Amino acid sequence: MTLIERMARENAGWGYRRIQGELPKLGHQVAASTVRRVLKRLRVPPAPQRDTDTSWRRFLRAQAASMLACDFFHVDCAVTLKRVYVFFVMELATRYVHILGTTTNPNGPWTTQQARNLLMDLGDPANDFRFLIRDRAEQFTASFDAVFSDAGIQVMKSPPRCPRANAHAERFVGTIRREATDRLLILNEHHLRSVLQLYVAHYNHRRPHQALQLAPPRPDRPIAEPSCTSIRRRPVLGSLINEYEPTAA
Repeated sequence: MTLIERMARENAGWGYRRIQGELPKLGHQVAASTVRRVLKRLRVPPAPQRDTDTSWRRFLRAQAASMLACDFFHVDCAVTLKRVYVFFVMELATRYVHILGTTTNPNGPWTTQQARNLLMDLGDPANDFRFLIRDRAEQFTASFDAVFSDAGIQVMKSPPRCPRANAHAERFVGTIRREATDRLLILNEHHLRSVLQLYVAHYNHRRPHQALQLAPPRPDRPIAEPSCTSIRRRPVLGSLINEYEPTAA
């Protein structure tokens, strides 16, 4: 099983029979159906999909420092009974998140305007970005792509049926749901905006990230001295999240 997985991951273009044909050279007689069953159990995609996924991941790793990723997620409000869509962009190198806006009608013109607002807010640092990852949702129109193209940023559509192709954005959606929106009763769109503002400030400036060696994307406080003994708890979102910081002796 380990050898089959290794061959599949190291040779993205090899199908089940190609792997089957390689195994006898190493003293293993295995049916192609067994190879298929093993890879399916390990959740390794078949050859064409695996090749696309691997190439995309390699591209992301190589270009992360100059990439943005965008996506939507939704929140259902308890009082208004409306579904509100949240549009955000992430800077992949730092994991810094920009909440661009909320709306009950995420159509093409609204999404395009949020793209313009982002580039104006970024200012000169926008020149550091070369690529934007997006999915194939209908909100992302030709005018949306043109906003970024005019700024020298190439729009990259994620491959069809590959939800993990925009993995960083998907991970943020899962994180904010687990840590905030799924644990609160969101009353209306105004309440949601307040929650998003508080949570994203925590996410960008205080929350540790594994990919950043447990540092926040943009820390807003210096690292405390090891001798610090006085610690203060700072509740966020009504103690749903807690932050800890040193206090003056």
